[in-house]
Amino acid sequence: MRAGKATAALAAALTAALLAGCGNAPDGSDRPETSASGDAKPPVKLSVPPAYDGTKGWDESLPWVPGNAEPLVAVLPGAAAVALLTPDTGGFAVRTRAADSGKVLWTSAVWSPPRRLEYADDDDIPRVLGVEQDGRTFVVVSAHGTVGKDDLHDGTEVVRLAVFDAAGGQATGRKPLREIDVPVTVKADDDGWRVSADGGRVLVAHGDHGLYPRWGTTVDLVSGKVTDYGPPAELLKQCEGKTLECGWSRVVAAGPKGPLVGLGHGFGVPDAWFSDTVLPPGAARAHSFGFSESWNGDVYGVARGRFLAQWHGAEKNGTEGPTVWSVHDVGSGALLARMDCAYEEFPTVTSPGDSRDHPVVTSPSGRFLAAGPVAFDLERKRGVCLQGDGNRKTIAVGAIADDGVAYGTVDGDASHPVVARLDLRTATGDAKVLGSGVEIPRHTAVAGSGLFVTRDGNENVLVAVRPAR
Repeated sequence: MRAGKATAALAAALTAALLAGCGNAPDGSDRPETSASGDAKPPVKLSVPPAYDGTKGWDESLPWVPGNAEPLVAVLPGAAAVALLTPDTGGFAVRTRAADSGKVLWTSAVWSPPRRLEYADDDDIPRVLGVEQDGRTFVVVSAHGTVGKDDLHDGTEVVRLAVFDAAGGQATGRKPLREIDVPVTVKADDDGWRVSADGGRVLVAHGDHGLYPRWGTTVDLVSGKVTDYGPPAELLKQCEGKTLECGWSRVVAAGPKGPLVGLGHGFGVPDAWFSDTVLPPGAARAHSFGFSESWNGDVYGVARGRFLAQWHGAEKNGTEGPTVWSVHDVGSGALLARMDCAYEEFPTVTSPGDSRDHPVVTSPSGRFLAAGPVAFDLERKRGVCLQGDGNRKTIAVGAIADDGVAYGTVDGDASHPVVARLDLRTATGDAKVLGSGVEIPRHTAVAGSGLFVTRDGNENVLVAVRPAR
């Protein structure tokens, strides 16, 4: 579909900014932000953890990305490559680079997003995702807008997906395998949308801002099949006739056996399993909700086919026990590890579970998983609680390497956060302070390098890859 005039004008303006932009690098020097040839830029010196060399590697700037938007970069699973989205005349294009050298591997043909909504937020821009499905690696570009709108029609609000084969195709001008328009409802309530593959299948979610919007549609990248899950409160048989208990229902992930549905207090996969059958030791079987008794357990977040759950502790001598945290397999619900930890973030009326204070992060192999101060070594089936205890400060994990080394921020001055190095193979995390201003990698191991996403002196997005020492 051809881009509308508004989209073309936006893309043209962004392209001009991309090709002409210059700005201050993090080290204070002036240098071009990018080049028309697509060459990666020599690295500027970054303050990175000692495991990486902050003076080597490569950079690419994305000056067109708004200050409050998520950086448009994705690591391709198993491909040792990084995909970025750049504006081009009439639309946008994917550019993939070898993670070790920054060399361009392939670029896509110009892709036209749907017509942008007149009242869309500044950060409502196209996004890019690397996905592995059925042994194949894909690059998925997504954008929100309307199709079919003219003087006689209001049009349909959609999230458009462009699916590219990451392993095969032309080196330049690669065309998508397919384009898919998924109907959504975002504009009516000024809500949000998100495309993810945390549960193993691509999920287009919408309604509510945050990591976990309410409604969900799954897309099979191989066949192109689109499945709309419908009203989330009607997906689990446990919700039949229980409007109050299931009023906060949302699809949090799409897995191999169907949608993972979170209720805020209870969760499950329809016709497969429910939370009361995967209860971890120490968790209460039920918990009071309003004026009635309801299920226990809340899906906090999902990553790499596993989900993190929090549970109200079982009562002892009339007192509720400590909060229980556990990790489970999305497909089967099987319990992989559990621990007690004083941190909790249960849904409330004003925060029903769409947003979370911390994303779930994993090590590249999946052995380690964490969200904020809650961390797990799944091979040893044990957790590390980094919640403050009145003297020791809370540490929120932001990245984990395969050897258990993790990096996180210490609770304190948000304007100058202190970064700490952790060892998640130990019982306490063995925290060591690295200092303020140290960058935390977005990915700890991409072809032997760390991928960092930061902003330069002009607040332009800077994608920086730095080799491990």
